[in-house]
Amino acid sequence: MDILEPMYTLVFTELVPSFHVHLQVLLGLLVLWVLFKKSEKPGRPGKAGKSELDIINDWKPEPLVTPVPAKHRGLNAPVTKNQIAQHITVNGVKCLNFATNNYLALVNQQEIDDVAVAAIRKYGVGSCGPRGFFGTVDVHLELEEKLAQFMRTEAAVVYSYGFSTIASAIPAYAKRGDICFVDEAVNFSIQQGLVASRSHIKYFKHNDMMHLEQLLSEQAVLDRKNPKKAAKTRKFLIVEGLYNKTGEMCPLPEIVDLKNRHKVRLFIDESISFGTLGDTGRGITEYYNIPIEEIDLVMSSMEGSLGSIGGFCVGTTFVVEHQVLSGLGYCFSASLPPLLTVGATAALNLMDGNPDLVKELNEKCDQLHRLLHKSETLARYFRISGCRLSPVKHLFPLELKSGTENELQKIVDLCLQDGVALAVPAFQLNDVKFQTPSIRLTVNSKLEAQDMSKCLSTLEKTVIATFKPTSTS
Repeated sequence: MDILEPMYTLVFTELVPSFHVHLQVLLGLLVLWVLFKKSEKPGRPGKAGKSELDIINDWKPEPLVTPVPAKHRGLNAPVTKNQIAQHITVNGVKCLNFATNNYLALVNQQEIDDVAVAAIRKYGVGSCGPRGFFGTVDVHLELEEKLAQFMRTEAAVVYSYGFSTIASAIPAYAKRGDICFVDEAVNFSIQQGLVASRSHIKYFKHNDMMHLEQLLSEQAVLDRKNPKKAAKTRKFLIVEGLYNKTGEMCPLPEIVDLKNRHKVRLFIDESISFGTLGDTGRGITEYYNIPIEEIDLVMSSMEGSLGSIGGFCVGTTFVVEHQVLSGLGYCFSASLPPLLTVGATAALNLMDGNPDLVKELNEKCDQLHRLLHKSETLARYFRISGCRLSPVKHLFPLELKSGTENELQKIVDLCLQDGVALAVPAFQLNDVKFQTPSIRLTVNSKLEAQDMSKCLSTLEKTVIATFKPTSTS
């Protein structure tokens, strides 16, 4: 210890103080340098150099939106009025209505209009707040209770917009890292819900159960290789009861079997099948006589069979309660106006009390289905898509070329002039799946046999007039 004492004395009495002095001097010099450093003087306005002026003159900002042709269908939307199920007035022309989703012909029903007017006088026209704040009115709770009873589930939740119902329900459960197995023909609202979920999406061919089983089996192999990751990854299977883009029905028995064997959660969008399938309109599960408990979540718009606005989801209590807290379209949107809520409730009561409404619609769908398939003229140019009981039918051209959509629109316009309203489906720019142009026909329960015959003869005449130059060339 005596030997090391001179070394300690040297370090702590001479070197350390010297280090502090040098450090303080350096810091002082740094402060002086910062204080007296000459800042670069910015150029005065109007004194830019030649190169800068050239850059400014050559700059051409990109347009905020891409140019749209003056004849774009979005700028020339048809104006409709007097929609009374069987007929509709489009651009001043009274037509047979094969264009709207008023399947059960409940729009403009006097009974529904009366309760809506009474709701306006009692509640006003709006709700002025989301459901979780001051937007919940007693009529919302009444509608949810009736929907749950009608669908024979534990609970229901009502949204204020049909599109946001599906687009909000999916990301409320599916999150980043999860896997969704999805039919490639799903509608745009499902696609947007999948985008918002940030899940890994695996599309299978439309209604191709072999392809779906292949994807599920491949995922099972990956799960066995990495069981730790598989335990944290949730899997969802998302389909439609009746597909809006094709009119085809999903093979639910096979889907439920695959769902149970591969342990995935099953979501079904019944926006078209609700009110149109099953003996009482309870949808695809009633049609196939499958317990609704097999479906983890049923989603539907009320803008079809119920003739209102908004949407709903039904399921178990804990599934619905989760949406109340996590469904963005529920939490952050103003609630459904009371007048539309009571209108939907009245329509649901009519549908529940009159099962013949659904039976009548099914008969009309079957009639049009048989007429379309008997037409040799249509078979020459189109593939007819849509199951027998579907109120939505599509005519897909057998030959696709650059001007096909314009030709289809020409056919629809000519039919409109002859008093038959049809539609050419429009696609969003980011609707990435199943963008096949078609002519769409929708059926409602008030159409008669002679109406369908006129629709077919008008359609055949306009198809021949449109495609004749092509067929003879």
